[in-house]
Amino acid sequence: MQLDNPLMIQSDRTILLDVHAPLAEECKMALIPFSELERSPEHLHTYRLSSLSLWNAASSGVTTENVIAVLQKYTRYEIPPIIISWIKETANRFGKIRLLPMENFDGNGSIDDGEERLLLQTESESIFKEIRAHKIMQKYLLPLENENSFMLFLTDRGTIKQELLKLGWPVKDEVPFDDGEPLEIFLRTKTLSGERLEVRDYQREAAKALVGDKGPGTGFGTIVLPCGSGKTIVGMTIMEMLKTNTLILTTNISAVHQWIEELKDKTNLTDEEIGEYTGEKKTIKPVTVATYQVLTWRPDKVGSYPHFQIFRERAWGLIIYDEVHLLPAPVFRVTAELQAVRRVGLTATLVREDGCEGYVFSLVGPKRYDVPWKELETSGWIANAECVEVRIDLDEKKEIEYAVGTQREKHRIASENPAKFNVVETLVKKHKEDKILIIGQYLKQLETIARKLNVPIITGKTPNTERDVIYEQFRKGKIRVLVVSKVANFAIDLPDASMAIQVSGTFGSRQEEAQRLGRILRPKERKSTFYTLITRNTVEEDFGTNRQKFLAEQGYAYRMIRNVEELEGGIKCIE
Repeated sequence: MQLDNPLMIQSDRTILLDVHAPLAEECKMALIPFSELERSPEHLHTYRLSSLSLWNAASSGVTTENVIAVLQKYTRYEIPPIIISWIKETANRFGKIRLLPMENFDGNGSIDDGEERLLLQTESESIFKEIRAHKIMQKYLLPLENENSFMLFLTDRGTIKQELLKLGWPVKDEVPFDDGEPLEIFLRTKTLSGERLEVRDYQREAAKALVGDKGPGTGFGTIVLPCGSGKTIVGMTIMEMLKTNTLILTTNISAVHQWIEELKDKTNLTDEEIGEYTGEKKTIKPVTVATYQVLTWRPDKVGSYPHFQIFRERAWGLIIYDEVHLLPAPVFRVTAELQAVRRVGLTATLVREDGCEGYVFSLVGPKRYDVPWKELETSGWIANAECVEVRIDLDEKKEIEYAVGTQREKHRIASENPAKFNVVETLVKKHKEDKILIIGQYLKQLETIARKLNVPIITGKTPNTERDVIYEQFRKGKIRVLVVSKVANFAIDLPDASMAIQVSGTFGSRQEEAQRLGRILRPKERKSTFYTLITRNTVEEDFGTNRQKFLAEQGYAYRMIRNVEELEGGIKCIE
């Protein structure tokens, strides 16, 4: 028993961390690779061990011994024996099933029909029998009885990995990739804008973690880095290392244009080598940047997806999934077929509120690189940020309507609380030196704020050309305050924003909270501030707490202001 240690490990696989213990901060960093944060109030944070978190760690080289050693180092009390047994049994499942080229098979199991096949192999007869007995597996796998192996079509590679993960068997994929059509890509030492370009150590490490030695088991996975830390540079570094035709998928047309500008500014690629594939323009070139929206469009609800042909249009050697945590279901399906192509997912957080993190793991690839946000903040690579929650009373005129509303109606009423405008106005007037983003979920609320403040607004209805002009004016300082809907949550580069005011959010979305904070994390001289406005004694409090979980895991503490009068400088709410 070591009472100064921060961890209390319980038999239900939860881990309590005493944030006041001497080694708490060091311990937080050690837990990140193999556990998931669930709750983070003031004194005790709750982490959980899960099968997926352990398999993710194993795929990144974290051994069972590493995990147990961390827990033993920081635990306050004896670790329940059942936890040690469960960790060993669960983590050791990774690697029990391997996916290999058919050339690794010495028997006479090949079928000469022109279809390329792979080998699914296990050394365990019991695992072999379990898989063989499963009805879904029988659709895709041909048993090779004497080898504890199965044959499968190359095109079923992703589907098999996905289904086996559901059965509790993560697949170690060791099938080499197709190299794709070669393309000479290199990063400039000086950008076209005249700035010196240096790839940071962690960016280079992230790229190397993905590419590896280009041998079996490398070349696919997910890289987790905070917004503002240069995930685009990581993607371009991977492109330089692989030198092949590349397809880049991202969230919206503005993000497509930013990727293209970054590629032209920081690499040797020319206009003739970069294509845009969006609702506005469809050109396919050696490097093509497309939106998820255009790929998932189809003429009717039961028809095919006509733009999926882009995946087969060229011999792609790399696919980059920007904001991979947003990968839509139809693209997951086509990704399951594209397992012969090297691929990387870029994201600030792997959190998905639909619980489909396992799909990212099995189809795009496991987490290959992660770095704590606070570590990059301490190093100066992202801005120092403070998170502030402001509690506001519900407007009296809305109290009865709120009391009789459904859960969804209550959330909207609390989110659109008219009393929030006074706080927004107060903050905008107080922070005259900051470039401010006002972010929200509900368009009517945002339009009212933009009209009263007489500032521009960007929503899903804003034409793309107009969006690009407004973004550029904001970057250059011609606009100081900008109202944005959730279209600006992702893949938008607003490097000079130093303050965000969140007036409403998508229920309890943790990844949205992370992305919105990320809008103000680009490095800058002044400290960034992230304000969240919450209506007191409403469902918005619970949703707000859930949204903050991910950021708490990264080391951000929310300072709470309970009255508008408590705002910095003692400014009172403007009537």
